[in-house]
Amino acid sequence: MAKTTPAGVGSGQSTDGAGSGSDTAAPMTHRQIMEALSGLLLGMFVAILSSTIVSNALPEIIHDLHGSQSSLTWVVTASLLAMTASTPLWGKLSDLFSKKLLVQIALVIYVGGSVVAGLSQNSGTLIACRAVQGIGAGGLTALAQIIMAAMISPRERGRYSGYLGATFAVATVGGPLLGGVITDTSWLGWRWCFYVGVPFAVIALIVLQKTLKLPVVKRDVKVDWLGAFFITASVTLLLIWVTLAGKNYDWLSWQTVVMVLGSIALAGLFVLTESKAAEPIIPLRLFRNKTITLTALASLFVGVAMFSGTVFFSQYFQLARGKTPTMSGVMTIPMITGLFVSSTVSGQIITKTGRWKAWLVSGGVLLTAGLGLLGSMRYDTPYWHLACYMALVGLGLGMIMQNLVLATQNQVAPKDLGSASSVVVFFRSLGGAIGVSALGAVFANRVPHYIKDGITALGPKAAAALSKGGSGDGSVPKIDSLPAPLQTVFKSAYGHGVGDIFLYTAPCALLAFIITLFIKEVALKSKSGTQAAEGEKAPAVDAEPARQG
Repeated sequence: MAKTTPAGVGSGQSTDGAGSGSDTAAPMTHRQIMEALSGLLLGMFVAILSSTIVSNALPEIIHDLHGSQSSLTWVVTASLLAMTASTPLWGKLSDLFSKKLLVQIALVIYVGGSVVAGLSQNSGTLIACRAVQGIGAGGLTALAQIIMAAMISPRERGRYSGYLGATFAVATVGGPLLGGVITDTSWLGWRWCFYVGVPFAVIALIVLQKTLKLPVVKRDVKVDWLGAFFITASVTLLLIWVTLAGKNYDWLSWQTVVMVLGSIALAGLFVLTESKAAEPIIPLRLFRNKTITLTALASLFVGVAMFSGTVFFSQYFQLARGKTPTMSGVMTIPMITGLFVSSTVSGQIITKTGRWKAWLVSGGVLLTAGLGLLGSMRYDTPYWHLACYMALVGLGLGMIMQNLVLATQNQVAPKDLGSASSVVVFFRSLGGAIGVSALGAVFANRVPHYIKDGITALGPKAAAALSKGGSGDGSVPKIDSLPAPLQTVFKSAYGHGVGDIFLYTAPCALLAFIITLFIKEVALKSKSGTQAAEGEKAPAVDAEPARQG
């Protein structure tokens, strides 16, 4: 297929900003696209920064707020839960209202949650504020993909998706580094981890106002709020069960039965509501397309791998290896470098060749291998081994993450672009939320088990020293304040516990890889979402389309 010029927006409709009076769906130059994307990428940077900047500060934050290991998990899970539950709603709203206004609203929500989070005096308040941040981050994450699809054709989108992946990588590595420096700086402290993103968000608001110009298709329809409620309630109840099971009650208990059945019932009500709604949050007809169904399932398992790495690496380097928050960020650079390189390079090559499936499959292989190897990590594993394993994980994520969205966007009608894009992001966030909750619960249970075994091996005197140290209550400990023999026991327990987490995560990556094998490669379209919407009245998504090209 010949290379085409990326398409822009036309002047025949009202726009989100000042527009030109040129021909309908006039092509945009690379410079015009980059100007339009600058504020969008900055907003995306803010969203990723908000989730990664606290990762290396979490042990310090939870210790200062007198929280437990479950509190630490929920600080992460609350944000992921809100992001997951709100993503489909943001996607549907983008099909109905101004995308530019929605992304600005998402930024404002993020700023509000960040400011109040920095003022938190207990872990409960912090968790609630993280949920607010998650709502804003959900909008930014989903809308970034949707707006790119509206401006740029699938064939050209690879190179720009690479820029999005690069932004993700920079924010992912910059967040922990910045958070570590802030936490280690005595005159700042961890609260500034929540304040530092505010200036970036304000700048993004200004840049978006000046550079982002998209047509506004006004449609007089009602939002499916009932469907939004049911999907939020179902996901929330499921995550509460996963987080509390095994600690507050047994996995096989009446509480488990009630919560699981309740979540299933709410999910059923959501499906029933969607089947009858005029404008459903997630149009069920999308799943008649095999590619969309497969990419959604693959994204679910990729989410587990993606979020588990950023959450549990910080605990490993600080609690198992005794590193500072700053050094914890530095030591994850190999993973982020791999993600940066693979997302950028794959995007450029996809634009030149129009072929994308090989990248999905290769990414699944590398991700599975990297996670499996990380499952062997212990507190004294040589760092160069870990660096190689992390690089494999980063390379795999960079190849598979953005291209799952691209494969989905390439197969939907313009009217469903927002909903379809948000479906992939939704399942990725859902996988991350369930993964962090479940793996966090497993981690909280396994670490005390390993500590008990280590103390038993040391003898009765070690148990007495532990009780004096005050670290036997399940809270996140200050390991360097313990006697030397106990420090080794705790470091070994946390190192072994994190290794178990990655060992449990590897099968999820393997499932994602297997699913990608069944995704049919369809040649990338040469029209942007805006061009397609203006140039033809495309029908709703039907069954799997015929192979093009």
